[in-house]
Amino acid sequence: MISQLLARMPWLLVAVVILRSVVVAQDYLPPEGPPPPPLEIEKCNGIFLSYTFEGREKEYPLVKNMTAQAWAFKATATILNAGTQELKSWKMFVGFQYDELLVSAEGAIVVSGEGFPVRVGKNGTVLAGYPQADLKTAIETASDYEQMQVHVGLKGTQFGVVDKATPMPKSLKLINEGYKCPPATRKGPYMHVCCRKDPKFKEKKKTKYTARTYDDLHFTYDVLKAYENKYLAQVTIDNLHPLGRLDQWNLTWEWMRNEFIYDMRGAFTHRKDPSDCIYGPQGQYYKDFDFSTVMNCQKRPLISDLPPQLDNDDKVGKLPYCCKDGLLLPITMNQTKARAIFQMEVFKLPPDLNRTAINPPQNWKITGRLNPNYKCGPPVRVDPSEFPDPRGIDATESAIASWQVNCNMSRPKPKQNRCCVSYSAFYADGAVPCNTCACGCEDEPPRCDRNAAALHIPPSALLVPFANRSKKAAAFARINHQKLPRKLPCPDNCGVSINWHVDSDFKTGWTARMTLFNWEEDAFVDWYSALVMKRAFPGFEKSYSFNGSVLDGMNNTIFMQGLPGLNYLVGEVNGTRPGKDPPVPGKQQSVLSFSKKHIHGLKIARGDGFPTKLYFNGEECALPKVLPKAAAPAPPVVLTCSLLLAILTLLVLFFN
Repeated sequence: MISQLLARMPWLLVAVVILRSVVVAQDYLPPEGPPPPPLEIEKCNGIFLSYTFEGREKEYPLVKNMTAQAWAFKATATILNAGTQELKSWKMFVGFQYDELLVSAEGAIVVSGEGFPVRVGKNGTVLAGYPQADLKTAIETASDYEQMQVHVGLKGTQFGVVDKATPMPKSLKLINEGYKCPPATRKGPYMHVCCRKDPKFKEKKKTKYTARTYDDLHFTYDVLKAYENKYLAQVTIDNLHPLGRLDQWNLTWEWMRNEFIYDMRGAFTHRKDPSDCIYGPQGQYYKDFDFSTVMNCQKRPLISDLPPQLDNDDKVGKLPYCCKDGLLLPITMNQTKARAIFQMEVFKLPPDLNRTAINPPQNWKITGRLNPNYKCGPPVRVDPSEFPDPRGIDATESAIASWQVNCNMSRPKPKQNRCCVSYSAFYADGAVPCNTCACGCEDEPPRCDRNAAALHIPPSALLVPFANRSKKAAAFARINHQKLPRKLPCPDNCGVSINWHVDSDFKTGWTARMTLFNWEEDAFVDWYSALVMKRAFPGFEKSYSFNGSVLDGMNNTIFMQGLPGLNYLVGEVNGTRPGKDPPVPGKQQSVLSFSKKHIHGLKIARGDGFPTKLYFNGEECALPKVLPKAAAPAPPVVLTCSLLLAILTLLVLFFN
């Protein structure tokens, strides 16, 4: 009876089979929640890190050259606290090596990144926790893995991968202070490492939050007042490096929770356009809000310092350390000018509508006119800052919450400097100019050679712009019987150049002349320079036209700045006959004297008389790759003729 029924309705049999398959499949669905921890963690009593490669596929455009083919990849990086101490502000280094371009990192941010997509290969990158920056222990959470571990979902593009290869990072480690990591273990598309506490590391005084650290440049993000939908924040910038400097600084960050700046004091944003708020989630929530008075609605605002004339303005000024037109000097020069402060009123959106739901902006970056390149880490929660009572009584006020962002100076990459150095000497006919494309060649036409070595030129050519040196370089090459290449080297393209000239070399000492050239239109106020000498440093005696001194805390470094009234390096101006004479750069010069006392075997011409590093306003300048060579001796025929002429002259004088 049943078989006849099924024969008449075959769809019923199919439905039963499908229903049973669905029921069976549901029995094998993975449980909800985070995946179970890997087996290798059982042997780890520290911080367990892992990286799992989940696959890749070709991206457009498809090319025949596999080394140039782009691949979209997915991976998961995991960090789990299997130790006995809470890990605060975790930072994981992933040693990418296939020129990866990260498109997203769910559960983390890229340290020193400027927002996605961000190039992270071939030297790897550091991931920091956001929004979960701290990892608690199993003991204090009863093995709650949601508080103990973080899974970071990575998506991006990589290059230079063959078809059947598994492109894994070359290293994986925790870079938090006080931990040591062995080399990671790799098994196919999976690698892991267990990082343990360094027994030799001395623990700092424990506080409720992460202990404050002070690097080259750091920001403090203090919340002074908090309401349900907004808060008042104060940003403090401190320059602590003895050579670091910023001129006309521009600060940017990324709001992660749709915040917007309603008002600001002590600084300003470059763009004031309410459209981002009106057409965004801000306008959907604050429907009756007048956005025409809002300071900035951008996800990545650009913030700059106010000019000095607004220092006492009742609305935007009257803050300590504000309004210096973006000037941050080293603390060794001026402690007052080494700090900047501004305040802003920040509005929040759901689900952060309570007083304690405060998320500082991420991906901080600061730049300037001519300054070192700073790489900044993520905001780290620290103990609330304390301030003296504004009423003048012996009491202190505390911020509601405080975060710290640390930044470190990085050495310029080749052809990415902001200043350069040329060499010359009394014993050499020609000067060694700045390196080709020392400060970049992006805008140069193809008629010049970007990779050719710079041509030696007569010292007088250093006084004129590069465009006016061609005739001098050609004449100098003819005199020295040198063949000029058909395609001449490109210019250095540096706004500031410095000439180091070895002026004399005698038995008890030697001298050098240092000349600063400003090829830009704007002047440099309170300029300074620093140079590193190796063997000759102990013999430094005096700088005659600069205020020269030995810099404490930095080995073999001589610090120089303008004397009172000479601390202003003017910009480039027109020549005496505009249109005919070349422009004239702003210039300052001084002689430096050195002693050879107690320094044996000093060889000035072979390198001891030239700096190994030279800085201008904190920026490390590009140094020439070769030293000046002594002029070639005169040929024997010339010497013989000169000798006969001298003898003949003596005979004529004798008989007369």
